[in-house]
Amino acid sequence: MRTTNAWNMHHLRCNKIITPSLLQNGLPFGLLLLFFLTLPLAGNAQFNQGSNINYRDFQQKPYYFGITLGVNRSDFRIYHSKDFIGSDSFARAESVTGPGINLGIVSNLRVGEYFDLRFLPTLSFIERTIRYTQPGESGRILQRPIESVLVEMPFHVRYKSAPYHDFRLFIIGGVKYSFDVASDSRTRQAAGIVKIAPTDFQVEYGAGIQFFFPYFIFSPELKISQGINNVLIFNNQLQQSNILEKVMSRTFTISLHFEG
Repeated sequence: MRTTNAWNMHHLRCNKIITPSLLQNGLPFGLLLLFFLTLPLAGNAQFNQGSNINYRDFQQKPYYFGITLGVNRSDFRIYHSKDFIGSDSFARAESVTGPGINLGIVSNLRVGEYFDLRFLPTLSFIERTIRYTQPGESGRILQRPIESVLVEMPFHVRYKSAPYHDFRLFIIGGVKYSFDVASDSRTRQAAGIVKIAPTDFQVEYGAGIQFFFPYFIFSPELKISQGINNVLIFNNQLQQSNILEKVMSRTFTISLHFEG
């Protein structure tokens, strides 16, 4: 009876800690939180040589390559300028999230038992929208869609748990440079609207799981990218630009890596 009561108390305490966090931060952040909470448990698991047959084959390779496929949801973090307060043309400026896909190449260099250096050049198709709402109860909505084709150069450091039954958990962190190859044609077609810079720098962090199969490693991964520079091209002759101080990118990506 004492063991059962102690477990129930522990179970209730975990629910109080985890559930509000998931509700407050949203599903992507909740999933990442679960990965971080589970990682130490897997790291402390006993290394069973008999249950990691496929893992031992890949552990002998100092480096390997692969492909990555993914889907993403992207938007902007918008910061209003001082002119926005006195503006009588727009009551609101906000970002609308849009879908996208990723296709890239994986290069992985093993550094010791638990660390990897990774380079993943990727071609990403993303869609984002800036939406302006005019004053009044029936204010007209103006939308500025931005469709981009990005060449991305992410560099990551990956920390992995101890393997258990041919799988292991990992977390990643790194930086990414991206260039929009569609920006020139979009600029020629767009006159009198807000423009976004073609280059961007972002920090990235996430988590995932490695599954070791006889001929390849399958790794689903969740990743969040946060822009660190202002991508707004300011135009003081355009009111849609004057009411904005900074525009910074952000993306949530679900990737499937096939490596070997």
